[in-house]
Amino acid sequence: MSETQTLRGLATVTYWADDLEAAKDWYSEFLGLAPYFQVPGGYYEFRLGDYQHELGIIDAKWAPPGSVRGSGGHVAYWHVDDLDATVAKAISLGATLHEAARERGPGFVTATVIDPFGNVLGLMYNKHYLEILGSR
Repeated sequence: MSETQTLRGLATVTYWADDLEAAKDWYSEFLGLAPYFQVPGGYYEFRLGDYQHELGIIDAKWAPPGSVRGSGGHVAYWHVDDLDATVAKAISLGATLHEAARERGPGFVTATVIDPFGNVLGLMYNKHYLEILGSR
C-alpha cells in the first residue's frame, strides 16, 4: 500500500458569481478580511482559518458549460466556533437560510445559507476539527 494519501485536504473551494466585485465585497465583509490574490476581472482568492484554506470567487462567465449553480447536492462545510452567530451574520449581510442548524451527532452541528450570488455556504461546528487543531 502506498504511503501517499489520495486526498490530502482542501486546496481551494470555489464559488461562481455573476457580479464578481459585489461577491468580493460581500465575502470581504463576511470574513473580515480582504482577498490575498486576484486575477483582475476574473478571480479573487481568500486564505482563511487555522490551515489557511483557500476560498475562491470566480466570475460566472468562466463556469464550464453545464455547470450547476445553487444547491446541487454538494456542500463544503467550513468549521465555525459559533454556528448560530455565523449564520446570523451571513443572513444580516443578505444571505438566505437554506437549512437551519441541525445536530448530526454529538459534537456535529451543521447549517447552510445561500450567499447573495446563489452559492451554498456550508457552516459546521465539528468537534473533530477542534481535536485535530488541538493536536498540532
